[in-house]
Amino acid sequence: MRTLMITGPGGSGRSTVAAATALQAAAEGTRTLLLSTDRTDTPGALLGTPTGPVPARVTPHLTVWRPDAPAAFRQDLAAFQERAANVLDLLGASRLDPEEVTPLPGAEELALLRAIRDAALSDAHDLLVVDLPPAPQALALLALPEELRRYLRRLLPPERQAARALRPVLGRLAGVPMPAEWLYDTAARWDVELAAVEAVLGDRRTAVRLVAEPGPAGTDALRAARLGLALRALPVEAVVANRVLPEDTAGSWLAGAVAQQRKALDAWREEYGELRTAPHLGHDPRGLDDLTALAVPAPAPDTPPADWPVTDRIADDGVLVWQIPLPGAVREDIDLVRRGDELVVTAGPCRRIVPLPSALRRCTVEGAGLRDGDLRVRFTPDPDLWPRTP
Repeated sequence: MRTLMITGPGGSGRSTVAAATALQAAAEGTRTLLLSTDRTDTPGALLGTPTGPVPARVTPHLTVWRPDAPAAFRQDLAAFQERAANVLDLLGASRLDPEEVTPLPGAEELALLRAIRDAALSDAHDLLVVDLPPAPQALALLALPEELRRYLRRLLPPERQAARALRPVLGRLAGVPMPAEWLYDTAARWDVELAAVEAVLGDRRTAVRLVAEPGPAGTDALRAARLGLALRALPVEAVVANRVLPEDTAGSWLAGAVAQQRKALDAWREEYGELRTAPHLGHDPRGLDDLTALAVPAPAPDTPPADWPVTDRIADDGVLVWQIPLPGAVREDIDLVRRGDELVVTAGPCRRIVPLPSALRRCTVEGAGLRDGDLRVRFTPDPDLWPRTP
Protein backbone atom coordinates (compact mmCIF):
# COMPACT_ATOMS: atom_id res chain seq x y z
CA MET A 1 0.00 0.00 0.00
CA ARG A 2 1.13 3.52 -0.78
CA THR A 3 0.74 6.08 1.98
CA LEU A 4 0.33 9.81 1.36
CA MET A 5 0.19 12.06 4.40
CA ILE A 6 -1.12 15.59 3.99
CA THR A 7 -0.34 18.53 6.25
CA GLY A 8 0.31 22.23 6.22
CA PRO A 9 -0.12 25.31 8.39
CA GLY A 10 -3.36 25.68 10.32
CA GLY A 11 -6.16 27.14 8.24
CA SER A 12 -4.51 26.21 4.93
CA GLY A 13 -7.30 23.85 3.87
CA ARG A 14 -5.26 20.68 4.29
CA SER A 15 -8.37 18.58 5.14
CA THR A 16 -10.05 19.83 1.98
CA VAL A 17 -7.01 18.96 -0.13
CA ALA A 18 -6.77 15.55 1.58
CA ALA A 19 -10.40 14.77 0.70
CA ALA A 20 -9.96 16.06 -2.86
CA THR A 21 -6.77 14.01 -3.30
CA ALA A 22 -8.46 10.83 -2.07
CA LEU A 23 -11.49 11.48 -4.28
CA GLN A 24 -9.32 12.02 -7.38
CA ALA A 25 -7.34 8.83 -6.73
CA ALA A 26 -10.56 6.86 -6.28
CA ALA A 27 -11.96 8.33 -9.51
CA GLU A 28 -8.96 6.84 -11.32
CA GLY A 29 -9.86 3.39 -9.98
CA THR A 30 -7.46 3.23 -7.01
CA ARG A 31 -8.91 1.60 -3.89
CA THR A 32 -8.42 4.49 -1.48
CA LEU A 33 -8.85 4.93 2.26
CA LEU A 34 -9.04 8.46 3.68
CA LEU A 35 -8.04 8.51 7.36
CA SER A 36 -8.77 11.38 9.75
CA THR A 37 -8.98 11.83 13.52
CA ASP A 38 -10.75 15.18 13.62
CA ARG A 39 -13.02 15.46 16.62
CA THR A 40 -15.69 17.00 14.40
CA ASP A 41 -16.81 15.26 11.24
CA THR A 42 -14.80 17.45 8.86
CA PRO A 43 -14.34 14.74 6.19
CA GLY A 44 -18.06 13.95 6.36
CA ALA A 45 -18.95 17.60 5.78
CA LEU A 46 -16.56 17.77 2.83
CA LEU A 47 -17.67 14.52 1.19
CA GLY A 48 -21.35 14.64 2.10
CA THR A 49 -21.23 11.32 3.98
CA PRO A 50 -21.20 11.00 7.80
CA THR A 51 -18.01 9.35 9.03
CA GLY A 52 -16.99 7.70 12.28
CA PRO A 53 -15.30 4.67 13.84
CA VAL A 54 -16.90 2.37 11.25
CA PRO A 55 -15.36 2.89 7.79
CA ALA A 56 -17.92 4.52 5.45
CA ARG A 57 -18.07 3.94 1.68
CA VAL A 58 -18.35 7.23 -0.25
CA THR A 59 -17.78 6.04 -3.80
CA PRO A 60 -17.10 2.55 -5.19
CA HIS A 61 -13.35 3.06 -4.62
CA LEU A 62 -13.27 5.56 -1.74
CA THR A 63 -13.70 4.72 1.95
CA VAL A 64 -13.43 7.17 4.86
CA TRP A 65 -12.47 6.22 8.40
CA ARG A 66 -12.45 8.48 11.47
CA PRO A 67 -11.38 6.40 14.49
CA ASP A 68 -12.88 7.14 17.90
CA ALA A 69 -9.88 8.31 19.96
CA PRO A 70 -11.75 8.50 23.33
CA ALA A 71 -13.04 4.94 22.93
CA ALA A 72 -9.56 3.66 22.04
CA PHE A 73 -8.12 5.40 25.12
CA ARG A 74 -10.73 3.81 27.39
CA GLN A 75 -9.98 0.37 25.95
CA ASP A 76 -6.24 0.82 26.46
CA LEU A 77 -6.71 1.96 30.06
CA ALA A 78 -9.02 -0.94 30.83
CA ALA A 79 -6.48 -3.39 29.40
CA PHE A 80 -3.67 -1.79 31.42
CA GLN A 81 -5.68 -2.05 34.65
CA GLU A 82 -6.31 -5.71 33.93
CA ARG A 83 -2.63 -6.48 33.36
CA ALA A 84 -1.57 -4.49 36.43
CA ALA A 85 -4.31 -5.89 38.68
CA ASN A 86 -1.90 -7.46 41.18
CA VAL A 87 0.13 -4.28 41.61
CA LEU A 88 -2.98 -2.09 41.91
CA ASP A 89 -4.49 -4.43 44.52
CA LEU A 90 -1.23 -4.44 46.47
CA LEU A 91 -1.24 -0.64 46.54
CA GLY A 92 -4.90 -0.52 47.48
CA ALA A 93 -5.74 1.47 44.35
CA SER A 94 -9.33 1.66 43.17
CA ARG A 95 -10.05 0.89 39.52
CA LEU A 96 -11.34 3.50 37.10
CA ASP A 97 -14.64 2.72 35.42
CA PRO A 98 -14.77 3.28 31.63
CA GLU A 99 -17.62 5.78 32.08
CA GLU A 100 -15.48 8.14 34.18
CA VAL A 101 -12.45 8.12 31.88
CA THR A 102 -11.79 11.10 29.63
CA PRO A 103 -8.94 11.03 27.08
CA LEU A 104 -5.67 12.64 28.08
CA PRO A 105 -3.63 14.94 25.81
CA GLY A 106 -1.97 12.83 23.15
CA ALA A 107 -4.76 10.23 22.95
CA GLU A 108 -5.79 11.42 19.48
CA GLU A 109 -2.21 11.22 18.22
CA LEU A 110 -1.77 7.68 19.52
CA ALA A 111 -5.13 6.67 18.02
CA LEU A 112 -4.03 8.06 14.64
CA LEU A 113 -0.71 6.17 14.77
CA ARG A 114 -2.52 2.95 15.59
CA ALA A 115 -5.01 3.56 12.78
CA ILE A 116 -2.16 4.15 10.31
CA ARG A 117 -0.63 0.84 11.36
CA ASP A 118 -3.92 -1.07 11.06
CA ALA A 119 -4.73 0.46 7.68
CA ALA A 120 -1.27 -0.28 6.29
CA LEU A 121 -1.48 -3.91 7.39
CA SER A 122 -4.79 -4.36 5.60
CA ASP A 123 -4.90 -5.43 1.96
CA ALA A 124 -8.35 -3.93 1.36
CA HIS A 125 -6.91 -0.73 -0.16
CA ASP A 126 -4.12 0.33 -2.48
CA LEU A 127 -3.70 3.90 -1.22
CA LEU A 128 -3.90 5.40 2.26
CA VAL A 129 -4.43 9.17 2.43
CA VAL A 130 -3.84 10.51 5.95
CA ASP A 131 -5.25 13.89 6.98
CA LEU A 132 -2.58 14.93 9.47
CA PRO A 133 -2.89 17.74 12.06
CA PRO A 134 -1.30 21.15 11.29
CA ALA A 135 2.39 20.97 10.42
CA PRO A 136 3.97 21.64 13.85
CA GLN A 137 1.78 18.99 15.52
CA ALA A 138 2.23 16.66 12.56
CA LEU A 139 6.02 16.78 12.85
CA ALA A 140 5.80 15.92 16.55
CA LEU A 141 3.39 13.09 15.73
CA LEU A 142 5.65 11.61 13.06
CA ALA A 143 8.60 11.70 15.47
CA LEU A 144 6.68 9.93 18.23
CA PRO A 145 7.19 6.24 17.25
CA GLU A 146 10.97 6.55 16.93
CA GLU A 147 11.32 8.59 20.12
CA LEU A 148 9.07 6.33 22.21
CA ARG A 149 10.95 3.23 21.07
CA ARG A 150 14.21 4.87 22.08
CA TYR A 151 12.82 5.72 25.52
CA LEU A 152 11.60 2.16 26.01
CA ARG A 153 14.98 0.70 25.07
CA ARG A 154 16.74 3.01 27.53
CA LEU A 155 14.32 2.49 30.43
CA LEU A 156 13.67 -1.22 29.92
CA PRO A 157 16.54 -2.70 27.87
CA PRO A 158 15.34 -5.88 26.12
CA GLU A 159 18.53 -7.74 27.02
CA ARG A 160 17.59 -7.58 30.71
CA GLN A 161 14.60 -9.80 30.01
CA ALA A 162 16.97 -12.76 29.67
CA ALA A 163 17.55 -12.73 33.44
CA ARG A 164 13.94 -13.56 34.38
CA ALA A 165 14.96 -16.47 36.60
CA LEU A 166 17.49 -14.29 38.43
CA ARG A 167 15.11 -11.43 39.23
CA PRO A 168 14.02 -12.74 42.67
CA VAL A 169 17.66 -13.36 43.65
CA LEU A 170 18.78 -9.98 42.34
CA GLY A 171 15.91 -8.32 44.13
CA ARG A 172 16.97 -9.82 47.47
CA LEU A 173 20.61 -8.90 46.90
CA ALA A 174 19.81 -5.35 45.90
CA GLY A 175 17.20 -4.89 48.58
CA VAL A 176 14.72 -3.40 46.09
CA PRO A 177 12.01 -5.10 44.03
CA MET A 178 12.89 -5.92 40.44
CA PRO A 179 10.56 -4.91 37.57
CA ALA A 180 7.74 -7.39 37.18
CA GLU A 181 7.50 -9.57 34.09
CA TRP A 182 4.26 -7.89 32.99
CA LEU A 183 6.16 -4.60 32.70
CA TYR A 184 8.66 -6.11 30.27
CA ASP A 185 5.86 -7.83 28.37
CA THR A 186 3.99 -4.52 28.07
CA ALA A 187 7.13 -2.73 26.88
CA ALA A 188 7.77 -5.47 24.31
CA ARG A 189 4.21 -5.22 23.00
CA TRP A 190 4.47 -1.43 22.73
CA ASP A 191 7.79 -1.78 20.94
CA VAL A 192 6.25 -4.12 18.35
CA GLU A 193 3.32 -1.76 17.75
CA LEU A 194 5.57 1.29 17.47
CA ALA A 195 7.93 -0.60 15.16
CA ALA A 196 5.02 -1.35 12.83
CA VAL A 197 4.11 2.34 12.64
CA GLU A 198 7.76 3.28 12.16
CA ALA A 199 8.00 0.79 9.30
CA VAL A 200 5.05 2.43 7.55
CA LEU A 201 6.52 5.92 7.97
CA GLY A 202 9.92 4.74 6.74
CA ASP A 203 8.58 2.80 3.77
CA ARG A 204 9.79 3.94 0.35
CA ARG A 205 6.16 4.23 -0.77
CA THR A 206 5.34 6.77 1.97
CA ALA A 207 5.45 10.49 1.19
CA VAL A 208 4.01 13.80 2.38
CA ARG A 209 1.99 16.38 0.44
CA LEU A 210 2.30 19.94 1.78
CA VAL A 211 -0.58 22.41 1.54
CA ALA A 212 -0.38 26.17 2.07
CA GLU A 213 -2.10 29.35 0.98
CA PRO A 214 0.22 31.58 -1.11
CA GLY A 215 1.58 34.46 0.94
CA PRO A 216 4.36 35.38 3.39
CA ALA A 217 2.95 33.24 6.23
CA GLY A 218 2.56 30.26 3.92
CA THR A 219 6.13 30.68 2.68
CA ASP A 220 7.56 30.57 6.19
CA ALA A 221 5.36 27.63 7.20
CA LEU A 222 6.32 25.60 4.12
CA ARG A 223 10.01 26.16 4.67
CA ALA A 224 9.79 25.07 8.32
CA ALA A 225 7.66 22.01 7.48
CA ARG A 226 9.93 20.93 4.65
CA LEU A 227 13.00 21.17 6.88
CA GLY A 228 11.29 19.19 9.65
CA LEU A 229 10.24 16.46 7.22
CA ALA A 230 13.75 16.27 5.75
CA LEU A 231 15.16 15.72 9.24
CA ARG A 232 12.80 12.73 9.58
CA ALA A 233 13.86 11.51 6.09
CA LEU A 234 10.28 11.86 4.80
CA PRO A 235 10.08 12.90 1.13
CA VAL A 236 7.73 15.65 -0.06
CA GLU A 237 5.57 14.32 -2.90
CA ALA A 238 4.16 17.71 -3.95
CA VAL A 239 3.43 21.22 -2.74
CA VAL A 240 -0.15 22.38 -3.26
CA ALA A 241 -0.94 26.09 -3.30
CA ASN A 242 -4.52 26.27 -2.09
CA ARG A 243 -7.19 28.96 -2.54
CA VAL A 244 -5.43 30.58 -5.51
CA LEU A 245 -7.38 33.66 -6.64
CA PRO A 246 -8.17 34.20 -10.34
CA GLU A 247 -5.86 36.51 -12.28
CA ASP A 248 -8.62 38.53 -13.98
CA THR A 249 -9.19 40.89 -11.04
CA ALA A 250 -7.63 44.06 -12.45
CA GLY A 251 -9.15 47.15 -10.86
CA SER A 252 -10.97 45.18 -8.17
CA TRP A 253 -10.28 45.21 -4.43
CA LEU A 254 -8.69 41.76 -4.84
CA ALA A 255 -5.87 43.08 -7.05
CA GLY A 256 -3.48 43.51 -4.10
CA ALA A 257 -4.15 39.99 -2.80
CA VAL A 258 -3.67 38.53 -6.27
CA ALA A 259 -0.34 40.33 -6.68
CA GLN A 260 0.83 38.99 -3.32
CA GLN A 261 -0.19 35.47 -4.27
CA ARG A 262 1.52 35.74 -7.63
CA LYS A 263 4.78 36.79 -5.95
CA ALA A 264 4.59 33.86 -3.55
CA LEU A 265 3.76 31.39 -6.33
CA ASP A 266 6.75 32.50 -8.40
CA ALA A 267 9.04 32.05 -5.40
CA TRP A 268 7.56 28.62 -4.63
CA ARG A 269 8.06 27.41 -8.20
CA GLU A 270 11.68 28.49 -8.05
CA GLU A 271 12.26 26.77 -4.69
CA TYR A 272 10.14 23.61 -5.02
CA GLY A 273 10.02 23.04 -8.75
CA GLU A 274 6.69 21.79 -10.03
CA LEU A 275 3.83 23.36 -8.08
CA ARG A 276 0.23 22.17 -7.83
CA THR A 277 -2.53 24.75 -7.45
CA ALA A 278 -6.14 24.58 -6.25
CA PRO A 279 -8.45 27.49 -7.10
CA HIS A 280 -10.44 29.58 -4.67
CA LEU A 281 -14.07 28.64 -5.33
CA GLY A 282 -15.48 31.72 -3.65
CA HIS A 283 -16.94 29.57 -0.88
CA ASP A 284 -15.93 26.70 1.40
CA PRO A 285 -15.90 23.48 -0.66
CA ARG A 286 -18.74 21.14 0.22
CA GLY A 287 -19.69 17.97 -1.63
CA LEU A 288 -18.13 15.86 -4.34
CA ASP A 289 -18.70 18.42 -7.09
CA ASP A 290 -16.76 21.14 -5.24
CA LEU A 291 -13.91 18.78 -4.44
CA THR A 292 -13.72 17.68 -8.07
CA ALA A 293 -13.65 21.34 -9.16
CA LEU A 294 -10.45 21.88 -7.16
CA ALA A 295 -8.68 19.64 -9.71
CA VAL A 296 -6.19 18.39 -7.12
CA PRO A 297 -4.03 15.71 -8.75
CA ALA A 298 -3.94 12.14 -7.54
CA PRO A 299 -0.74 11.08 -5.76
CA ALA A 300 2.32 10.63 -7.92
CA PRO A 301 3.05 6.94 -8.62
CA ASP A 302 6.63 7.27 -7.35
CA THR A 303 8.38 9.76 -5.09
CA PRO A 304 12.17 9.71 -4.83
CA PRO A 305 13.11 8.57 -1.31
CA ALA A 306 14.96 10.84 1.08
CA ASP A 307 18.22 8.91 1.27
CA TRP A 308 21.12 9.79 3.57
CA PRO A 309 24.10 8.29 1.70
CA VAL A 310 27.58 7.64 3.11
CA THR A 311 30.35 8.38 0.61
CA ASP A 312 33.72 6.66 0.92
CA ARG A 313 36.46 9.24 0.33
CA ILE A 314 39.16 7.51 2.38
CA ALA A 315 41.42 6.97 -0.61
CA ASP A 316 41.30 10.67 -1.61
CA ASP A 317 40.76 12.62 1.62
CA GLY A 318 40.95 10.00 4.37
CA VAL A 319 37.34 10.51 5.44
CA LEU A 320 33.83 9.10 5.12
CA VAL A 321 31.15 11.68 4.39
CA TRP A 322 27.58 11.32 5.62
CA GLN A 323 25.26 13.47 3.51
CA ILE A 324 22.04 14.60 5.26
CA PRO A 325 19.66 16.62 3.03
CA LEU A 326 18.28 19.60 4.97
CA PRO A 327 16.68 21.93 2.38
CA GLY A 328 16.16 25.44 3.65
CA ALA A 329 18.43 24.98 6.66
CA VAL A 330 20.44 27.96 7.95
CA ARG A 331 23.99 27.39 9.13
CA GLU A 332 23.43 29.26 12.39
CA ASP A 333 20.48 27.00 13.29
CA ILE A 334 22.39 23.72 12.80
CA ASP A 335 23.85 21.90 15.78
CA LEU A 336 25.52 18.47 15.93
CA VAL A 337 26.44 16.38 18.96
CA ARG A 338 28.05 12.92 18.83
CA ARG A 339 26.69 10.75 21.63
CA GLY A 340 28.13 7.25 21.57
CA ASP A 341 26.75 5.50 18.51
CA GLU A 342 24.21 8.26 17.89
CA LEU A 343 24.26 11.68 16.29
CA VAL A 344 22.01 14.40 17.71
CA VAL A 345 21.01 16.67 14.82
CA THR A 346 19.27 19.97 15.50
CA ALA A 347 17.90 22.03 12.61
CA GLY A 348 15.99 25.11 13.71
CA PRO A 349 13.21 24.07 16.09
CA CYS A 350 13.51 20.38 15.13
CA ARG A 351 15.81 17.78 16.63
CA ARG A 352 16.43 14.11 15.92
CA ILE A 353 18.69 11.52 17.51
CA VAL A 354 19.91 9.26 14.71
CA PRO A 355 21.78 5.97 15.07
CA LEU A 356 25.05 6.07 13.17
CA PRO A 357 25.52 3.65 10.26
CA SER A 358 27.71 0.73 11.31
CA ALA A 359 30.79 1.97 9.41
CA LEU A 360 30.64 5.39 11.05
CA ARG A 361 30.50 3.96 14.57
CA ARG A 362 34.16 3.05 14.18
CA CYS A 363 35.04 6.64 13.30
CA THR A 364 35.49 10.00 14.97
CA VAL A 365 33.77 13.18 13.78
CA GLU A 366 36.22 15.47 12.03
CA GLY A 367 33.85 18.26 11.07
CA ALA A 368 30.72 19.24 9.17
CA GLY A 369 29.55 21.77 6.62
CA LEU A 370 26.29 22.94 5.09
CA ARG A 371 26.26 23.50 1.35
CA ASP A 372 23.30 23.83 -1.05
CA GLY A 373 20.86 22.41 1.48
CA ASP A 374 23.02 19.36 2.26
CA LEU A 375 24.68 18.80 5.63
CA ARG A 376 27.91 16.90 5.08
CA VAL A 377 29.41 15.33 8.20
CA ARG A 378 33.00 14.11 7.86
CA PHE A 379 34.19 11.06 9.78
CA THR A 380 37.77 9.85 10.21
CA PRO A 381 38.38 6.11 10.81
CA ASP A 382 39.53 5.38 14.36
CA PRO A 383 42.81 3.39 14.07
CA ASP A 384 41.93 1.38 17.18
CA LEU A 385 38.58 0.27 15.73
CA TRP A 386 39.01 0.36 11.98
CA PRO A 387 40.10 -2.88 10.25
CA ARG A 388 43.73 -2.67 9.24
CA THR A 389 44.86 -3.48 5.72
CA PRO A 390 47.35 -6.38 5.77
